[in-house]
Order: sequence, then structure tokens, then C-alpha cells
Amino acid sequence: MVRPIKITLVVLVLAVLVFGAFGAGIALGSSSWLVQAGEALPHPAAVAADGGPAEFDTFWQAWDIVHDRFIDRDALDETGLEYGAIRGMIEALGDEGHTVFMTPEELDRRQTDISGTFSGIGALLGIKDSLPVIVAPFDGSPADQAGVAAGDIIMEVDGQDVTAWSLSDIVDSIRGTEGTDVVLTVFRPEEGTSLELAITRGEITVPAATWAMLPGTDVALIRLSRFSANAEEELLAAIRGAEAAGAASLIVDVRNNPGGLLDQAVRVTSHFLKDGNVLQREDAQGHRKAYPVRPGGKATDIPMVVLINEGSASSAEIFAGAIQDHQRGLIVGETTFGTGTVLEPFVLDDGSGLLLGTSQWLTANGRLIRKQGIDPDVVVELPMGTEFLQPGELQDWTAAELLESEDAQALKALELLDGLPEGALPNR
Repeated sequence: MVRPIKITLVVLVLAVLVFGAFGAGIALGSSSWLVQAGEALPHPAAVAADGGPAEFDTFWQAWDIVHDRFIDRDALDETGLEYGAIRGMIEALGDEGHTVFMTPEELDRRQTDISGTFSGIGALLGIKDSLPVIVAPFDGSPADQAGVAAGDIIMEVDGQDVTAWSLSDIVDSIRGTEGTDVVLTVFRPEEGTSLELAITRGEITVPAATWAMLPGTDVALIRLSRFSANAEEELLAAIRGAEAAGAASLIVDVRNNPGGLLDQAVRVTSHFLKDGNVLQREDAQGHRKAYPVRPGGKATDIPMVVLINEGSASSAEIFAGAIQDHQRGLIVGETTFGTGTVLEPFVLDDGSGLLLGTSQWLTANGRLIRKQGIDPDVVVELPMGTEFLQPGELQDWTAAELLESEDAQALKALELLDGLPEGALPNR
């Protein structure tokens, strides 16, 4: 169903994981990403009692006026007002889609294990140019199967306008019991239309890496869907399988890859590089720390092309940026999402928390990723809704069917690797 809708935008998340849960900038511990703040942050009342900075005088003046004069006395919830003030402060920092304040309930959801299995509809959301957009639906997820696409904006959930709802309320409205349905109204900017998409909720199990030989070629397609805790292990299995199948070159696809663990980004990238750095980290004072390539890479010489698009974010951008900076292979597709702050977590006294961007990622050569993204060496744009080549679907394909694929980005990569079947030209 297609119909016009108003473009009022809100922040939202489409899985148990709050947006950015797989962002490379999250500082993660061995069992939990949370670390306690070095010093407990005072509540607003404590600041006022201590006669805090003069800059807060206007805030407290407004606070008192609201409490004395606002007509709806039932709306004067102290915790809600306090959280609202904190959210406003965090949003004013301008680190859209990354730095965030979370209630205790949102914090609990954020601690969902990054194991590759969770419940929801299976999509990740971020904010770009002040607009909340779907960074990527996960491969094979209910959202993916229902036609949710990177760049979609959610306007309604089960017919209810959610544009003025809080993040927590939107997440709760989309989450639900496995097997139940939720109807999302999404606005698709490229088409200027809205769609109603019925999605059946389910447990989401997304492999980090899959692979297949492209039919009629000696090129292997490795699909990296996310940099979760099992990414390196699954990548190595893919590389070994490709080698055993006689692959002479690789296409590594990180399109719609929303990111993942920094450690996995370094480990995975290191398998394609011999030396140098994978990335750099820069703090607020301009000090930089380099993350060197780990020795022992398993695919450092085989020719390769990397596929990227607007849904490639965070760790996927670190990976693509490193391959590009080292001139290890060509980058094909469209400019990536542009995620790049390093999030340091702080737990506040009442169980709420902050993920605060305290530094930022740079590519190996020092290029800024935040709000810039990684530009491809070879630009190939795909229309919204184009189906990517998926390793799991290629086993029964013929070379002719491959060349008839809509995936012009993958076919361009195959062409750049001189991997097209002899005498064949892709149909594009």
C-alpha cells in the first residue's frame, strides 16, 4: 500500500538491541560493555543545593515555573522531567545516532549479548542529517524478508503515529512475542512514498560471514554481515573454503553491515593486510593511538575488491577504510554511513546511563570517518530495493544467471578482478 504521509521524524530502533548496539565505537569488556563511571554524577537537585554554576540558573528558573504553573499536574513526573532534561543536553551535543542517554530499562536491553542471536525484527537504526534512518536490515531477518530497506524512515507502528514517542516507547511497540506480527509504516525518501510492511517477529540468528564461489568464475564472494564476536572465526572458515574451491580472487561484501566489536574489526581486517595500522583513535585533546595490523593474516596476497553502501557503518567503515588506505584492493559501491565516535559508557546513580562519544575513529592514514563516511574508488549506484547476491543462493546458479543479476556492484567488482566468464559481458 502506497500513500502520502507527513515527514515528522523520530529516533527509533528495530530490535532488542538499541540503535548502534553493534557500533564499533562501543567500549566492551570481556563479559559486559558496561563500566562504572569513575565518579558518580550528581542529580540536578544536588547541583542546585550546592549552588552550582550560574549557567544552570535559567534551567532551575524554568523548572520552578513548570512545577508552579503547568496545568496538567499528573504530568509532573520528577524522573521523567529529569530524564527529558538529560536527553535534551545529550541531543544538543550533535553526535546524532551515537552519543545517547538511556533509562535503566533501555540500558538493560543494551546489554544484550553480541553473540549473533537475539529477538526482534532484525534491523539496525541510526540518524543521518538529523533524520532517523534504517542503517541496515540484517541478512535474512524478518525485516529483510518483508522488504525493509536501508534508508527507510518509520512513521507508524500498527497504525499509531510514533513520531512524537520516546525511543523506549517505540522499541517496546515494535518488540513482541516471537511469531506475532507488527505492521510498520515506512517512508522511503528515494521514492517519495510510504509503505505498510507486515513483519512477523522472530529470533534473529545472523551468521557473521558466509561465502560461495560465483558460478562460472574463479572468484569467491565473502559476505560479512556484521563484526560480532564470531566474525574472525567465520571469516577464516570462509577463506579456507574459498581456497579449497580454487578461488583466485575475492569479493568481500560489507554492504548493509552495521558494524560490531572493535577487536573483531582489527582481527578481521588484519587477515587482509601484512603490516601497518588498521585504524587510529583520536581523543578530545587530539592525541592519537594507532591499532596495528595483527601478524599472521591468511589472505594478504589474493586480489580483492570490497563492496560498500550507505548501510555500511562503524566497523565496516574501519575495514573498508583500511583496505583503501593500504591500497590493498578497490572499493566499489556507494559512500558509507559515516559512524565514527568512540562511545565510553557511564552508569549513573539510578541505573540509567550514558554512552558518550569521548574520542573518534580515523582510518589508518588519519582520515575522519564521522559524518564523512568512506567514498568508493569506483562509484556504482543501485536502485532502492535491488537484491544483492547472497552466497546462500548461488549454489544452483549458472554463469548466465549470474550475469543477469541486478547486483551491478558485484558484477562491477567481478569485472575489475578480470573474473567474468570468458567472452561474457554483464547485463547492466
